Amino acid sequence: MKYWSKPSIAAVAALCVWLLGAGMMNRAAAQSGQPAAAGKPAGEFFKNVSTSTLKGLTVDDFIASMGVISADLGLDCADCHPGAGSDKADWVFDTPRKKMARKMVEMVAVINRTNFGGAQFVTCFTCHHGRLHPTTTIALDTLYGPPNEEKDDIVTSTSEGPNANQILDRYIQALGGAQKLAGLTSFVATGTSLGYGGLGGGGRFQIFAKAPDQRAVVIEFKDHPERGNSARTYNGKTGWIKSPRGLLGDYDVTGTELDGQRLDAQLSFPGQIKQVLANLRVGVPDSINGRDVNVIQATGPKGILVTLSFDGQTGLLTRLVRYGKSPVGRVPTQFDYGDYREVGGIKFPFKITFSWLDGRDAYQLTEVKTNVPIDQARFGKLVASAK
Repeated sequence: MKYWSKPSIAAVAALCVWLLGAGMMNRAAAQSGQPAAAGKPAGEFFKNVSTSTLKGLTVDDFIASMGVISADLGLDCADCHPGAGSDKADWVFDTPRKKMARKMVEMVAVINRTNFGGAQFVTCFTCHHGRLHPTTTIALDTLYGPPNEEKDDIVTSTSEGPNANQILDRYIQALGGAQKLAGLTSFVATGTSLGYGGLGGGGRFQIFAKAPDQRAVVIEFKDHPERGNSARTYNGKTGWIKSPRGLLGDYDVTGTELDGQRLDAQLSFPGQIKQVLANLRVGVPDSINGRDVNVIQATGPKGILVTLSFDGQTGLLTRLVRYGKSPVGRVPTQFDYGDYREVGGIKFPFKITFSWLDGRDAYQLTEVKTNVPIDQARFGKLVASAK
């Protein structure tokens, strides 16, 4: 078994998971003549998914769940699937570790059902914390050392300090004011993909957004077409992801990631943030990169959980984390924002870092054009080349 640094575990292990799904999905698609993930649950679409809580998931939610498991245990896909990462991968063969993983997934479901009314209080991470074998005894250096920095998904509420409406009002004002934001109907942001860990950079990055809830993110490598283009699009109803990696290709988003894509599109127009978010509550103040932040937790489309952190000095949004649902734990997706610049009286973040279980990408914008016409095809499956 290989040992990886923590950032590599999340990126490399999850990459293998995506390739796992890709190989199985595309073989099935080729046999049926249908696009990948053509509406079938994971238990029908894949050849070897039998766990009760996983087999009923959509294909994209199942793959995300595999990403949760690999990250929570600090494993590479090859630790469970012989030959993973090569053209000789055997995804169907049941290794002892794979059999044990099935038992553990069922165990987690039973614990939550029996003790917590089905609410998800226990996950793989509860015990493993990124380790293959859970620790059972605290180290005394840890006991008498710095406080545990791991944070709960559900923030601790507080009535001290500004309330949620005050924090959001300050954010809206910091961006340029409600009147300016109400006049924003579309924008096109262009920049460079910086990649992560020296990989995946050098691409042309664009965001296309149209109010109230359409968004497309496209990365192109015109100087290296062999790397392929990637895209994430949402047209107000349906979502789609195109990935150049390995066999994955492109696929419809039909699970909880669809709710996340809708939230991303809606919050691209922050003037409607109070209408988009519900069940607002203020968390205990925190800090990010040495700067104090005010924290709000809320629910978005179909109850998706979202945590927003606003800079205590400027009032601008510093970080957004949304959590998809999975039987083995929440699926985090994180946006970090910085380098806000004014364009037409509205401040836009010119530096964006996008982190998810498949890796991390950083984007540096160079230009934002507001209230420009955007071809509707931008938000569909067939994303045209950026111009």
